Amino acid sequence: MQLFIDNRSGLPIYDQIYTQIKDQIISGKLRVDDPLPSIRTLAKDLKISVITTKRAYEELEKEGFLYTVPGKGSFVASRNNELIREHNLRIIEEHMAKIAELAAAMELSEEEIMEMFRIMWREEE
Repeated sequence: MQLFIDNRSGLPIYDQIYTQIKDQIISGKLRVDDPLPSIRTLAKDLKISVITTKRAYEELEKEGFLYTVPGKGSFVASRNNELIREHNLRIIEEHMAKIAELAAAMELSEEEIMEMFRIMWREEE
């Protein structure tokens, strides 16, 4: 598992860790029951506070992405398909909002945008 901390990012470090691990779980790079580094090991590797790493793990566990076995560590939880669906729907909505904004700026009609989408959809099949 590779994580990168961007000190220039406006995001808190725990959020960067949380987001990167969550993305790796959703994408399938991390699989069910894969072990994660211990909180202390990850903190040491990233040169950050144990408290920061613990907070990221706690958030992931609270949302159902991880489970912890006392004395053994943290592991990837079985994929919650509803959580993954909601996450992906949110991404689609963000892209669609950008498309709508750009289309309005270009004065494209809804039909023109839908036709472009239909063409792209068919090319993917």
